[in-house]
Amino acid sequence: MASTDFKALHFSQANPAGPGQADVPNLLRAVASTIEDLGPITVADLILHNEITADGNWPSITVYYSKNDSE
Repeated sequence: MASTDFKALHFSQANPAGPGQADVPNLLRAVASTIEDLGPITVADLILHNEITADGNWPSITVYYSKNDSE
């Protein structure tokens, strides 16, 4: 039986702490920009997390992806 190894890379991103940290549309724009900057990749999963801090909600997104070797 052939081995089918899959290696997922990942990064997590959040808005800066403080005013505006809970701005999900801004966070999504920032994550989209980071994905574009990575070049040709395949996104496998995006997970939204939320931490409660003294300043309120602080969402973050973790992106799991693989590089497109053929592109």
